[in-house]
Amino acid sequence: MKQKIAVIGATGLVGNATVLELAARGHQVTAFARNVDKVAQNDNVTAIATDVNSPNFAEKLKGFDAVVSAFNAGWSNPNLAQDIKIAYGNILPAVKNADVPYFLVIGGAGSLNVAPNLQLVDTPDFPADVYPAADAVRVLLNELRPRRDINWAFLSPAAMFAVAPVTFERSGKYQIGQDDVILDKNGAPADISVADLACAIADDVEKKAHLFQRFTVAAV
Repeated sequence: MKQKIAVIGATGLVGNATVLELAARGHQVTAFARNVDKVAQNDNVTAIATDVNSPNFAEKLKGFDAVVSAFNAGWSNPNLAQDIKIAYGNILPAVKNADVPYFLVIGGAGSLNVAPNLQLVDTPDFPADVYPAADAVRVLLNELRPRRDINWAFLSPAAMFAVAPVTFERSGKYQIGQDDVILDKNGAPADISVADLACAIADDVEKKAHLFQRFTVAAV
């Protein structure tokens, strides 16, 4: 069944791939971005210039079957952690006010468990420059977990995604986990290609498969 799906952060690495995957499946995709010139061109894609911090953002989120947030203010942005807090401080009320049926947040892997009571973001080798933003995303997940006034789901990509060199091949296959880092066949933290991550995102929003849950995906 074709659906109306919005993507926030539609020009980023993950957002762009998600827009293309959803459009290829025939869904009506609305791509929210600050710079619409960078939005993927496709007959099934409507690009809308917007700032998630605008006061009328809730109005723009009404009428969709699902909304995907791939918001990322840029890993090279020194104020990324603060920008994440500010953005989701506006996005979450907008999602609530628009009564979005399914809201999928693309988060990070930092909040995944590597051992009992130990999350990846708290391990000694976790990059210090990435920590503030990764911790901000963890705080976001912890804020969402008890909430039932927003129809949320939260996807943590594989631990090595965007840490190892990014790959773009699409196999259409992936494995799903919940709160633990998925390991590859060699016992090391797994990766996933951008295209397969987008495939997992599209599969999830089509089925609304993880309502009120965090999950993670990795290459098979």
